[in-house]
This record gives sequence, structure tokens and C-alpha cells, in this order.
Amino acid sequence: MAAYLFGRYVWLMDVLRRYKRLTFQEINELWQESGLGYGDELPLKTFHNHKKAIKDIFDVYIECDRKDGYRYYIDEPERIEGNDLRSWLISSYATLNQIKADNKLEDRIIFENIPSGQTRLTLIAETMRRNHVLSITHKGFGKPEASTLEVEPYCLKVVKRRWYVVARSPYYSDRNKEKGIKPDDAYRVYALDRISNIQDTGKTFKKKKNFDVNQYFEGCCGVITSDQLIQRIVLLAYGGFADYLRTLPLHESQREIEGDDESTLFEYRLNPTFDFYQLVLAQGDQVEVLEPESVRNEMRNFAKNMLDFYTWEGDKPCKE
Repeated sequence: MAAYLFGRYVWLMDVLRRYKRLTFQEINELWQESGLGYGDELPLKTFHNHKKAIKDIFDVYIECDRKDGYRYYIDEPERIEGNDLRSWLISSYATLNQIKADNKLEDRIIFENIPSGQTRLTLIAETMRRNHVLSITHKGFGKPEASTLEVEPYCLKVVKRRWYVVARSPYYSDRNKEKGIKPDDAYRVYALDRISNIQDTGKTFKKKKNFDVNQYFEGCCGVITSDQLIQRIVLLAYGGFADYLRTLPLHESQREIEGDDESTLFEYRLNPTFDFYQLVLAQGDQVEVLEPESVRNEMRNFAKNMLDFYTWEGDKPCKE
């Protein structure tokens, strides 16, 4: 019953998010056509109860403009659009609602599978909510063996089909304190697909109030962080590829500078970590790094190494 009501709340927010302003009659008609209402009308009292629940649960306010024909709208829509998690939750749940309501769509919507999120997300989310310490066995790429350690889970992040947990490490934090390294608190990012065992220890921790996850990942293109200053980077996009960047920016700092039919300049302010270079390399010959020279030289090294792979003279290492 609770899940059903939650689905109705998400449906109402999604409808007003898409249509902007609707009368109650228009909302009622959409409800009857949605498949969730099974053709039944949406009682006015139920509608107002849903409005109140949405305010209490999501902190989203649905108001009525009496001067515009008693049309309902979402007040301060940035409460949804400015919150990535809330926006993703509403969009995803609304789609799931539609699939469940209409079996005809079940085989016509394809989702990208994220293997690491299938078994451990619920446990980590629950320990985050309760501020419980986790014991994880983690083996990083290139490491000779796995390590078992205790961590304090702070947040979850998904990047390139991988889920990561950002956690404070009591071990490294204590070591920093002993060595006089500032800041004392040490935070690490662990990929869920590299965790072979995970358990709730039952021990509690107090989340550091000065930790800001957005600040922690400021200037990042993925999960690799850097202590270096954020740089201004300029990319040149060739031909119609600029349209792809306009609709799906490489980074939130992306800003279009100038352009014509042949090419367009884009500016970014970020840390050029390995995540950034992977991202640019994935665009192939559609983009070129112009500034700064240090980043351009690094891209040149990547390109040279790739060229060497494809111009190998003699026998290939794996050739039989």
C-alpha cells in the first residue's frame, strides 16, 4: 500500500513537471488515461491529500493559481530540477510506474545494466541512514591482494556504469593525526564491483559536519580527485559534434565560447585527472584540446601511444 501511494505521488509530480500548469479536471483526465488509475477518477479530496504528502515527503509545493483558471503548478521547480537525486528518482519511478501499469511496454524499454548496484546498494544506503560503520574487503585494480578495513559510508555516486561509495577511513584519519598531516580526516572512494565482502559492524559513527561531497568532487570528471588548482581548459569541437556537447555536456562547467559551421570552442574549469583524459579520448577525432599547453601535451602523449599500438612493426605480442 505504501509503495502504491508513493507511486501516485511521483506520478503527480512528474505530470506537473512535464505539463507545467494543469486544472484539476486535466489532472483527473491524465490520471484516468495513465493506467495507474484503472480508468477511475481521482477524487478531489485524495488529490489534496497527495499534495500534502508530497510537501511532507519531498519538500515540493504544489500551488493553485486562481487567476489562471485554477491551474495547479509546482512552486519553485528548482527544488526538483536543482536536486540530481530527486530529479532522477522522480523520472525513474515515473517510468517504472508506466511500465507496471502497461505490460505492453515491458519489452520496449531497455535499461543499461549496472552490475555493481545489484546486491550492495541497499545495505550501504541503510548503513548510511543509520550512520553505521561498514567492514569491507576491497581489492583495487593493480593491487596484489585484497584488504579488509572498516569505513564510515558518507555517500554513493554512480559514474560510467559503476557505483562508488565515498567513505571516511578511521585508519588513515588516525594515521594522519599521528603524523600531524592536515587535514586529519581521510576520505576514500571505493568501487562496489571491487568489494568482495561487506558487512554492517553495528558500530555507529558521527558524520563530520564539515564534509561537503560537492566540494570534495569539485572540478572532477568522475571519481578521481586532485589537490591541484582547477584549470581553464579549452576544447575545439569539429562540425556537428558541437550539438552533442550542447545536449550532453562533458562537464557541468562547460561553457560555449564561440563557433561557426566548421567548429565550436568550449571552455571548462576542472582538474585534468585521468578521468578527464579518458572522457576526451572517448570523443575520438571529434574534439581537440587547445589550452592549456600542458594538457594538450598530455593528450599528444596519449595519441602517440595509441598510434604506436596501430603501427607496430614486426610480430604482435599475441600473434601465434
